Order: sequence, then C-alpha cells, then structure tokens
Amino acid sequence: MAENRASADGTGYGEGVPCWVDAQLPDVAAGRRFYGELFGWTFEEAPTAREGSLWAHRKGEPVAALARKTDGRMPTVWTVYFATPDIEALADRIWAAGGQVVTAPVPVAGLGTSALVTDAEGAVFGLWEPGSHQGFGSRHEPGTFAWAELYARDTEAANAFYGELFHDALFGPEAHPDFGRALVSDVFPAEMPPHFLVHFGVEDCESVLGTVSRLGGRVQAPPFETSYGKVAVVTDNQGASFAVLERPER
Repeated sequence: MAENRASADGTGYGEGVPCWVDAQLPDVAAGRRFYGELFGWTFEEAPTAREGSLWAHRKGEPVAALARKTDGRMPTVWTVYFATPDIEALADRIWAAGGQVVTAPVPVAGLGTSALVTDAEGAVFGLWEPGSHQGFGSRHEPGTFAWAELYARDTEAANAFYGELFHDALFGPEAHPDFGRALVSDVFPAEMPPHFLVHFGVEDCESVLGTVSRLGGRVQAPPFETSYGKVAVVTDNQGASFAVLERPER
C-alpha cells in the first residue's frame, strides 16, 4: 500500500519530509519516453505557467515532474523538495545555519511556493510550502519516490545541519525518515561535489539496468547493498543521475 501522507493530521507532509521531485531536462519529450517506459509513468501538462513542464503519474497519482531547462548552463539533474509550512522562515534558518538560498521563495501557480537552497557543503535541495499541491500522491511503491541519499564530505556536519533543521522528521516520535547521509567517496569519486541522489523504487534492481541501457541511459554504479535496500546508480538518456532501489522483503 502506498504511503501518501506524513503529517500528524493526515493533510500533508510534515516539515523536513521529502514531498516532491523534479528533473530539469534539455528535452522533456525525450524524458517522457525514457521514464514512461522505465517506470510505467503517464504524463499530463503540468498545471503551472512554465511551458513544456509535465507531471508524471503512476496508477493515476502524481509522482514527479519533468521540466525543460531554461538555461543550458544549469545542470541536468533530479531535485528533491522538502515540505515546510513556512518557507520564508525555513530559508532564514538555512541561511543562519551556513547554507545558501539559490532561488528565493516564489509562488507556483497556486500550487504552492518553492525555493532552491544549499546546505553548508553546497548540496542543493528544494523547499515546498504547499498550496493546492501537497506533493506525492504515491510513494514507496515501484515506480515512485523511495529514498533520497545525501552524499556529503562530512557526515557529522550533515547530521548536525539537517538534525537541527528537520529534527522532528528525523528524530521525532512519528519520524519515518526518507533520507540518509553517506560519504561521497562511498560510491562516487572523491572529487564529486556533495549532492542529493533521488531513489525510485523497483521490484528487481538488476533487471531494470538492462532497460536503462536500452533506453540510452547508463549505469554509474552497479547494484550494492545498503541498510535500506539494494541500490544501483544510473543516468537517464540526457545525463540526469538517479538511483533505483529494491527494498528488502518485509
């Protein structure tokens, strides 16, 4: 069964809970073909003012967005967004903790308010204060968001930074964390910048890799075991990195 909501009152995601992901792509149509076949996503035009953006659905529920890059100098990348009831206040707290505000909070067509920020090491992530759009309609199922891993240079510093920002989501009485922290060098070359890696659930990690390759993507890191399941790191046919996660049987 999908886990759709994480706040105590059941109306939305609690602060610090990953609630949405999007990919910034040079060619949204190519992304539609790639992810549609890989994850069984269907698509509709996103209800935003941004031309060419698509919402991806899995079994009728919104699970992600694909957006066209407006600046070719920007990276082709998946971004994870963390929920917050007060985006301005959270952005101020991030700044005070040593992070940066890359894109100041901006309303998105009545759906909510978004911002892009970094932690103290420069890892980029998004913030989302919901309006009519709470976030994922489905997660923790094959073809939907499953986990976000922060690859950091200093995990102790990362624990302190995020533990202060998102204490309830990580350590509170109702905590069910959807993201973890690891050293960059555990999986990537040591010179790789700190970053979040979005994970999508799959039934069989090994078998998905052949489909990724056939669709024009590539395998960055073959399957390896983690505390939260078997993971492989891949890129899509435009160079956006993500991971596929096969959860252990429960």
